[in-house]
Amino acid sequence: MEAVEDIVIAGAGLAGLATALGLHRKGVRSLVLESSPTLRASGFAFTTWTNAFRALDALGVGDRIREHHLLYERMITFSAATGEAAAKVSLKMQGKSGPHEIRCVKRDFLLQTLENDLPKGTIRYSSKMAAIEEDGNVTVVHLADGSIIRTKVLIGCDGVNSVVAKWLGLPKPILSGRSATRGLAEYPDGHGFGPEILQFIGQGFRSGVLPCSDTSVYWNYTWYPSPADGDAEESVAKMRGHVLDKLRAAKIPAAALDVIERSEMSDVVSSPLRFRWPLALLRRGSITRGGVCVAGDALHPMTPELGQGGCSALEDGVVLARCLGEAFAAGGGAGHEEVRAALGKYAEARRWRSIQLITAAYVVGFIQQSNNVVVKFLRDKFLSPLLAKTLVAMADYDCGTL
Repeated sequence: MEAVEDIVIAGAGLAGLATALGLHRKGVRSLVLESSPTLRASGFAFTTWTNAFRALDALGVGDRIREHHLLYERMITFSAATGEAAAKVSLKMQGKSGPHEIRCVKRDFLLQTLENDLPKGTIRYSSKMAAIEEDGNVTVVHLADGSIIRTKVLIGCDGVNSVVAKWLGLPKPILSGRSATRGLAEYPDGHGFGPEILQFIGQGFRSGVLPCSDTSVYWNYTWYPSPADGDAEESVAKMRGHVLDKLRAAKIPAAALDVIERSEMSDVVSSPLRFRWPLALLRRGSITRGGVCVAGDALHPMTPELGQGGCSALEDGVVLARCLGEAFAAGGGAGHEEVRAALGKYAEARRWRSIQLITAAYVVGFIQQSNNVVVKFLRDKFLSPLLAKTLVAMADYDCGTL
């Protein structure tokens, strides 16, 4: 079978659905190809910073997300070595474009909200890309089931192992040396945590406890693995035991340990953290070529210390929908030159932002988790407040409206 589409989006994650919804708001149809049979919401939740809510407002779904998730008032960073608060940052502050807004949002809730606002049939499930080729000014997408789609625009939102990024010639993401695991705990009668982000850093790990609502709490844990950790990754129970052993050896409050003890954990118990070398994005041509581009983790895989992976994916979706929406709205369609110009404009808008986020996330993570004596001293005495403020500063960004 062979079909023709104006815009094909590979991947129904945050970037893919945000782009599709943005285009829909602009009156432009797209087709989203998702390899799995249903929406995938791995990771349970993610910190949704000010910049992400500006993107969600642009897409018209921000208030629905706010209704179900707590607004944070402060962020407290504790030293895992001493148990003392190394930094306290108020989140009730004004940024360059208005007040800050930070919540921890359940990933499945957000994905379903985005999907529900799309026209029926926009997402084609169980549709895995097998190959990509060019035929003049048309991109030809070959699917694993043997079908073919010819399209003016192909947008790769297909994650850290992106087929589209590989086709564009972007280098594979490299290992950071750190791994991560995460979970979500439910408290039907209430958890008792305040409206705050709790971080624990040092001793070779970084951990966070973040209430999503009055009855659910998300947690994450990143660390430098050693050969002795191998057995811990075999099952959820062993990984939970590994995390608890590490945290109990440090000075972590009992309430934070309880979150992990009672939580549901991901089927992917732990995963190595990868990031794209920032210099790979210096050229606009690395992000787009002809009618093809990348967004989300396919563009800027990064380590999670800034909490900006999902947030920047939403930014990508708004900017991409704006650029393509303008091109397709002009005269009721878009030729090859209009498509190239629109994607070039998108690449220019996202290139330096992506480089900045990838670099800052890696540096913050390195400092937070280092066991180096000098780094530990500087972190505990001087750097923790600066690192906390860096997280807030990187979120003080507005991707604009559609």
